[in-house]
Amino acid sequence: MTDMSKPQRRDLPVAEARVELQRHFDKFKGNEYGTGWAKLWEQGDFLPWDRMAPSPALAETLIDHAIVVGRAVVDEDGQQRRKKALVPGCGRGVDVLLLESFGYDAVGLEYAADAVKAAEEYAQDHAEDHPVRDAQIGKGSHKFVHGDFYKDDWLEEAGVGHDGKFDLIYDYTFFCAMQPSMRPAWAKRMSELLRPSPLANLICLEFPTTKSAETGGPPWASPSIAYREHLSHPGKEIKYDAEGNIKINPLAPDSPGALERVAHFHPNDTHKVGKDENGNVMDNIAIWRHH
Repeated sequence: MTDMSKPQRRDLPVAEARVELQRHFDKFKGNEYGTGWAKLWEQGDFLPWDRMAPSPALAETLIDHAIVVGRAVVDEDGQQRRKKALVPGCGRGVDVLLLESFGYDAVGLEYAADAVKAAEEYAQDHAEDHPVRDAQIGKGSHKFVHGDFYKDDWLEEAGVGHDGKFDLIYDYTFFCAMQPSMRPAWAKRMSELLRPSPLANLICLEFPTTKSAETGGPPWASPSIAYREHLSHPGKEIKYDAEGNIKINPLAPDSPGALERVAHFHPNDTHKVGKDENGNVMDNIAIWRHH
């Protein structure tokens, strides 16, 4: 039965959705950019990034690349602690629930209050959709928090403890949602929030990797080199040419707080939007750590 209290969702072809997003964000410039995302969640009928299912690429990474990522628990001073995971811009929270099923205490962060509400409702309705992945570890927990990624006032509610750091951060449709001028701050914040430990990982699902930078956004073109340059120089301005492509300076040393890419690969599967017309995966997974 259709819930008439909720707006009917408009699922447009990719090209049409891109034009619609650009038209929408033309009204939300500069400091109003975040308000533009909140407005879309408030209206609720046009959410083209909302996949309604967790990322198969993330699940594959946690299973097939466990030797890199590690397990969801860690031994500290003779005691076992669950790792804390963060999904910024979590939307409906589907990837948060996936991380919970792997044993993480997972936090979904959203700027839009209506997105937090949607995530809480989804989690309640789909509590049994994600079985425990490792019986020895068990299920972790999930929490959805309303806040600004670039500020600290949500950290206490997130329950990350005295240092405000996370053991795992997952980025998908978050970097690509940021205007390029915001990317230095994005990289700096990722460096700040990721625990300075060889056991802590930032996992980026790189998307869209093949889009022309001239097309604009959101989503903004996000080739691997864009992630690499920004995360190697967190907080630093990265030069772009007139067409919006990264201008590489191969002689520039890494900046303080730089993250190191320890793995980079094509996942075997990803959401449909990350595949070409023949079904070939175009997305990449990159795993980053502090030096």
